Amino acid sequence: MPPAAERADQWVSPLVRASAAWAWRLLILAAAAYVLFQVFVLFGLVIVPVALALIITALLLPAVDYLDRLGAARGGAVAFVLVLSLAVFGGLLAFVVNQFIEGAPLLVEQVTRSIEGTRDWLINGPTRLSADQINRAVDSFTEALRTHQTQLTSGALSTAGTIVEILSGSFLVLFTVIFFLLGGRSIWQFVTRLIPGDQRARVREAGSAGFHSLAGYARATSLVALVDAVAIGSGIAIMGIPLALPLASLIFLGAFIPVVGALITGFLAVIVALLAKGIIYALITLGLIVAVMQLEAHVLQPLVMGRAVSIHPLAVVLGLTAGGVLAGVIGALLAVPAIAFFNSFVRVLTAEDPSAQVEALNAEDGPLVDAEFDGGS
Repeated sequence: MPPAAERADQWVSPLVRASAAWAWRLLILAAAAYVLFQVFVLFGLVIVPVALALIITALLLPAVDYLDRLGAARGGAVAFVLVLSLAVFGGLLAFVVNQFIEGAPLLVEQVTRSIEGTRDWLINGPTRLSADQINRAVDSFTEALRTHQTQLTSGALSTAGTIVEILSGSFLVLFTVIFFLLGGRSIWQFVTRLIPGDQRARVREAGSAGFHSLAGYARATSLVALVDAVAIGSGIAIMGIPLALPLASLIFLGAFIPVVGALITGFLAVIVALLAKGIIYALITLGLIVAVMQLEAHVLQPLVMGRAVSIHPLAVVLGLTAGGVLAGVIGALLAVPAIAFFNSFVRVLTAEDPSAQVEALNAEDGPLVDAEFDGGS
């Protein structure tokens, strides 16, 4: 450093110099993160299906490996598991839609009675509103809908475009899952050839550890979602609330978004209970959902999820929030699995002894062998 610069540097506090050094480095890291995020956004139609396919692969791979060990051909095992899974998922969606169609007339009838009862209460109850006031309020609401008809139409067209994207993404997910199940290990071996030879084995071991955590997360989430759906669905069925089975199915699907998924879909049950049975049943349904969420938070998550994935609850909440803010529902769905993967990946990658770190993960989460990303050689 020139003498003039040295003399000028002496007038700056060491704390300020250290802060400035940290500041420009953090700015570079922030810029790199921003560029990386923009790349993800640009290629989102490819990255999101591949990420979903990886999660589905983690869930289905143990069944494929089990059939493979029994002597079945790898391709036949993949075809059988995929067809069975698609049949179960398609049957579940068809059941939900069919039940909603069959239960809609009864629900509409009950809602109509509720609206008429509310109208009579507004007229004859403490508020003493006149029929003209209520009619004007209804007319105002109708006029507002007509005024915003253009926005609603454009929203419907946007939704149609989204459906097309979902369908194309679904086909990409399906094809990716097929090839991951058939040759996942070969794909991983090929990708890691880009890594320098002296670090290649460490990266491969870290990838296997991350995939193991992802598989544990997928299995644990499925179990927790099933318990949520059965508990809430049984409760609303006992109370005689319409559409109990399809609501339970929606709660099962929603529970794959940690923390808030089952709560949001369960709120639909509260709305149905309010419309069909009144405020008392709605409050009871809300209490049931809160009780199940407490059971999940204090019993299921520590026992099931805690054994499958070693992630601090704060990391789950912060990751879920950040994912939702950055990418909406898809971000919330993928945030926690990504954290689960990179938590184990980074721990093994940065460990002084990767083998010892893998053994530590085995002790925390269970052995890696059954959940290894093994798609055949």
